[in-house]
Amino acid sequence: MIKVSVMYPNGKDVEFNANYYKTKHLPMVVNALGDALKGLELDLGMASRVPGEPAPYVAIAHLKFNDIESFQASFTPHAKTFAADVVNYSNVQGELQISELITF
Repeated sequence: MIKVSVMYPNGKDVEFNANYYKTKHLPMVVNALGDALKGLELDLGMASRVPGEPAPYVAIAHLKFNDIESFQASFTPHAKTFAADVVNYSNVQGELQISELITF
């Protein structure tokens, strides 16, 4: 299993509408990806390791798939639509990382 993490960096002038992301963007993604998507988790940054400093990421979405091929086959046809929606919830682009998911 793999995890695709979309990480939105935090910063001084970063804007992120978590409500829109949770209620509009992510449901659109879930619907578009269909059965290829095996799970979804959302982390909303609260703090960093240094007290009083903001979290390094304002949000991180974790999408789970069986393999890279199923991710690419389900995501690629909708990538432009997903990217075009970013202006509705943030002024920063997410960084994407694909990881092997290992559970203990």
